[in-house]
Amino acid sequence: MKELILKTPDHFPLSVKIFEPEISNGKLLLINSATGVKQQIYFSFAKYLAEKGFTVITYDYRGIGESKPKKMNGFKASMRIWGTVDFKTVTTFIKKEYVGFDQFCLGHSVGALILGMNADSQIFKKFIFVATQDAYLGNLNFKVAVAGLLGFGIALPIMTHFLGYFPANRFGLGESLPKGVAFDWQTLILNKKSTKRLYETNEADFSKNLYQPTFIIHAEDDSWVTQKGMRNLMKTTYPHLKTTYREVKISESDKSEIGHVNFFRSFNRGLWKIVLEQL
Repeated sequence: MKELILKTPDHFPLSVKIFEPEISNGKLLLINSATGVKQQIYFSFAKYLAEKGFTVITYDYRGIGESKPKKMNGFKASMRIWGTVDFKTVTTFIKKEYVGFDQFCLGHSVGALILGMNADSQIFKKFIFVATQDAYLGNLNFKVAVAGLLGFGIALPIMTHFLGYFPANRFGLGESLPKGVAFDWQTLILNKKSTKRLYETNEADFSKNLYQPTFIIHAEDDSWVTQKGMRNLMKTTYPHLKTTYREVKISESDKSEIGHVNFFRSFNRGLWKIVLEQL
């Protein structure tokens, strides 16, 4: 594994890891992380693909993991900055350093939502989406929607305004989040337009320029992802993507547990061939 720091146009250092195979098959996979998920979560999966000949790149968005500042209070970041600046910085690097490779992108949760914020997304031959959707309350089942309303409608704004960032880790929602990211997440949950609303408030929208084949994976036991949410995302944000859906059953998991993140855990290594077969 190679480690490097990429500087964004606004001079922020992003932590990037590159997993290179002993013998390359000429294919590269970029992994766009989920909200509040450190790139380390994907390391075992990346090593698996490297063993199969793929070059795999992971990175932390600003405010997350190894790209986190010393002080979170008042730190400027948002999902829109993740898409227009951080993701763009990594694709610029790929375009320069991996000419001639067949390039693919895996977007986990928000990692898929930001694809249309970067014109470089057109370089990818195919997309893999994992656990992603329009997460508006109206697309969720009743129990999850109530939890979302309480968490994102009450707890998030109160704690974020008080602390200057959102301590998502206290709620089992991954890494603490910069204020702007937290309120973008709130938009995804509470605004009926969900992902489309982020694009309306963003300086760049290339989502309608994407026509690639897209393989969409969701877990049977992921209570935060629904068929309605996934199809709404495709209809309103990525209408031209050529989509195929695959529901992963919990019986396919070694621990009968997949949820929103555990597809990438080493105990679910047996599921990874689902992605391998699509690349």
